[in-house]
Amino acid sequence: MKKISGRKWIGWTGAVAIGLIISLGFVTAGNEERNFSIVKNLDIFYSLFRELNTYYVEETNPEELVETGIGAMLESLDPYTTYIPESEMDDFNFMTTGEYAGIGALITGREDYVYISEPYKGFPADKGGLKAGDKILAIDGVDMKGKKTEDVSNKLKGPANTDVTVTVKRYGQEDPLDISIVRKAIQIDPVSYFGMVDEETGIIILDNFTQDCSRKVEKALKNLKEEQGVEKIILDLRGNPGGLLDEAVKLANLFLPRGSEVVSTRGKIEQWDKVYRTSKAPVDTVIPLVVMINRGSASASEIVAGAIQDHDRGVIVGNRSFGKGLVQTTRSLPYNAKLKVTTAKYYIPSGRCIQALDYSQRNEDGSVGYVPDSLITEFNTKNGRTVYDGGGISPDVVVPYEKYSNMTFALVAQQTIFDYVNRFAAENNTVPVPEEFSVTDEIYGNFTDYVTALDSFRYTSESRERFKKLKEAAEKEGYYDANADAFENLEKKLDVSVSEDLDNFRDEVDDLLADEVLKRYYYRQGAIQYALQDDNVLEKAMEVIGSNSEYQGILNGTVLSHAGDRRQR
Repeated sequence: MKKISGRKWIGWTGAVAIGLIISLGFVTAGNEERNFSIVKNLDIFYSLFRELNTYYVEETNPEELVETGIGAMLESLDPYTTYIPESEMDDFNFMTTGEYAGIGALITGREDYVYISEPYKGFPADKGGLKAGDKILAIDGVDMKGKKTEDVSNKLKGPANTDVTVTVKRYGQEDPLDISIVRKAIQIDPVSYFGMVDEETGIIILDNFTQDCSRKVEKALKNLKEEQGVEKIILDLRGNPGGLLDEAVKLANLFLPRGSEVVSTRGKIEQWDKVYRTSKAPVDTVIPLVVMINRGSASASEIVAGAIQDHDRGVIVGNRSFGKGLVQTTRSLPYNAKLKVTTAKYYIPSGRCIQALDYSQRNEDGSVGYVPDSLITEFNTKNGRTVYDGGGISPDVVVPYEKYSNMTFALVAQQTIFDYVNRFAAENNTVPVPEEFSVTDEIYGNFTDYVTALDSFRYTSESRERFKKLKEAAEKEGYYDANADAFENLEKKLDVSVSEDLDNFRDEVDDLLADEVLKRYYYRQGAIQYALQDDNVLEKAMEVIGSNSEYQGILNGTVLSHAGDRRQR
């Protein structure tokens, strides 16, 4: 995009502002007070910007100033109303379509360099020989030291069928490697896994609601039905942040009869209000169905889970969902930019909106709180079961949320597991298949030795964090001096021991260690196959779907459900 010099940019901005003011005068002539407020504040903004550009002691960057102003303005509304400049349109398109042109790999920043964290199976990075753990030194001869992850990503992307040379440093090899890769159109399959979990039950894992994801789920469902003889289906929407509303409607259509309401939208512009119904013949309206959700299930995921629950078509298992009941519409702006703006709220078939946070009522510090219980309304499913609005989708069967220890968070945040597996993969050519793999005592012992030898690994326990607050309160209230010895003794006992905590929290660390190891040898699908073998939510889902009396009892309301529990925040 051609850059506009500071002075010319100011003149252009003024013309745009004046044009906008004139157009607003015609559009809102019926609301003089509001019209005057808009005109006045646009005039103030233009004048302020002109004065800054003229008199500020240092040279200003017009684009950065305006983007900062836009960002602050939109931040006061909700986190989903965002400005997308031309430079970020590739990322936006990938979020909605799952497609881009590049090498097909995840990357992660570490100190001064960016690393390959996961090559996608069968894509150019994988075929070209890039491996997880490779440190990117240069791209097409351009030094990447100190570059941001975004900058490296942009260098790796490019038109399909063009060459890119990536220079990497690989653990265990002294000399850098120059790897030539031909970029291709990359489309990530939103169905990361489907298969049988026992002789009767199949599972479909959907990661996001990108374009055509419903068709991918339909293909997986038909494969399970026609080729593998599935008799029960589990749809896994855990961690699925949502995406395209139309795709949510199409996915629900796989299980709901033609003409069933899935969701409706209501907003400021009544002409845009719409009721979305299933329009095609379903694949199966009777097969027992469980939908798994958690706190990471949002937006389109909640539409599907909510429609299934409100129509009593299946049982919802897991944890309360995120609670995003807001609809965004993308509007075009000049210079190939976009505005993604919240235009409506969506309502699932029972009539409830599952929006959990009230962005219209902020606290004095600017924070946003949950919709208060006093404003929560009771609704009913098709079979008369009680459900509530204002807080996401509450599962029919709740599985306690598993919280990781501070040490485990530190291992992930500091990428200690990632670094260890770089070394492990360099020293081990193969590992057992996912169904037979386990983190043996030998592997875990080596990992423990590796971590305890690191001077850089630091963390604090939750107990010590609470002790610190207790000590501060005691000092403030005058109790500390009289009990100093007791406080000091307790503080010593609460000192973290890396080796002890690695032993105490081995179950947590084992799962994360196995996930990273298996991705190196069997890609993402192998890691999923391993994880499904010890998954407490899946275990509960199979227990429910395996008992016809419990399954039907939940749907009929004769077996106690947690769907109406408003306390699950």
